[in-house]
Amino acid sequence: MRGIFGYSEFALLLLFVWVKVGACHPERSVKREVEGSRAVKVLRIAAMGIIVVAMLVVAFMDLSNLLAIKGWDMSWRAVVPVATCGLAVTMMWKIPAFSFPTINLIVFVSLVFHLAAYNFYPAQPVAQFPVVEYLARTAPKPVERKVLREEFKAKYAVMDTAIVTPGFLDTTRSNVLVLVESWGIPLDNQAFDAELQIFRDVGFAEGKDSDGFGRMQVGVHSRMYSRTRTAEREDLVYSLRRDSVTRRRDTTFTPNVLAGLGYETYFFVGLDSAVQWRHKYIRNIGFKNVNWGTGCKDECIVQKMDSVLNATAVGLSYDSAGGDSTQARKVFAAWTTTESKFPLKDVDPYRISMADLEVLYPAAIEKTLKRVADLARKHPEVRFIVQGDHEPILSPLPFQERFYKRWTPYVVLN
Repeated sequence: MRGIFGYSEFALLLLFVWVKVGACHPERSVKREVEGSRAVKVLRIAAMGIIVVAMLVVAFMDLSNLLAIKGWDMSWRAVVPVATCGLAVTMMWKIPAFSFPTINLIVFVSLVFHLAAYNFYPAQPVAQFPVVEYLARTAPKPVERKVLREEFKAKYAVMDTAIVTPGFLDTTRSNVLVLVESWGIPLDNQAFDAELQIFRDVGFAEGKDSDGFGRMQVGVHSRMYSRTRTAEREDLVYSLRRDSVTRRRDTTFTPNVLAGLGYETYFFVGLDSAVQWRHKYIRNIGFKNVNWGTGCKDECIVQKMDSVLNATAVGLSYDSAGGDSTQARKVFAAWTTTESKFPLKDVDPYRISMADLEVLYPAAIEKTLKRVADLARKHPEVRFIVQGDHEPILSPLPFQERFYKRWTPYVVLN
């Protein structure tokens, strides 16, 4: 539904009359000695011409918007803006001018009235904004990144929630949660399928083996925020509830729950504890053994995790301080990878080109997923839950636009 009057045209006509009176009747000006000068008259006439041209441009935009709705071309209809603008100028020629502060007040009150009326009766707006509509219609449309395509949803499981880990935990055995840095979902389905092929190449397959060994479940889920710190806590949430009286939210985290069931809990990351303020929350959510990776990157972390899982598999518990116990215990380990963290390793983030990113980023993701796949294949008795934390949000904008926004993959192994 169109507005009752064009806001831009209304403001331009008020401004035209104010300038016209000053140009044609300098005796009405406050500073007569200045306004009466020929130079000022010429400037005012030039200003009137600019305003008329601006009105014609706005009128053509308005007509273009209407024709786009109808699906008609411009052709002979181009005379309409010229005729209407000429008629408007003629009708306003004898209208006395308002002062400039009064014009500002009229324009402001008109906008406020439009917004207030729109809240009560949105079906009929008071003002029309053809310039805004034209720019919105003709501006380049960004790639749709928030909504998954139908062919993608038909191929993979989709969960519109940030908390998916509890649904895949297997409390009869050890579990490993892997959070892959900057692993998003490419808009190109073939690129995503190529990433999943890394798991298939080491022997995993969807729906394979009734006992779960070698089986792979693939899907995607939404994220609330594109931040690693938030993703770590989302993935470790076991349950959320809100007190009926105080309305305060109480969060139960998976490490605390599993620790109560006799699990040993481990957290691994190849970064200093101060990065992402992990020192403030990792132990509080239930991790008893925390392995910071200062000087120990992903390949080193994999070796440590392998030792933990090997010790559990032979009936021993592994202590990060080096001690062993003869009591068999199940393990819950969480690992946040760093190989694909931006800025990428040994690359200047301010000078990296798209061509370099197209090579370096897939290579970093492939290396990380290959490590995870090999570790999961080596330990078929352990459930692995692999997720991305967010799309490559710290990469250059043209590269970000190749990924869905706030959607990340998950892969469940064994």
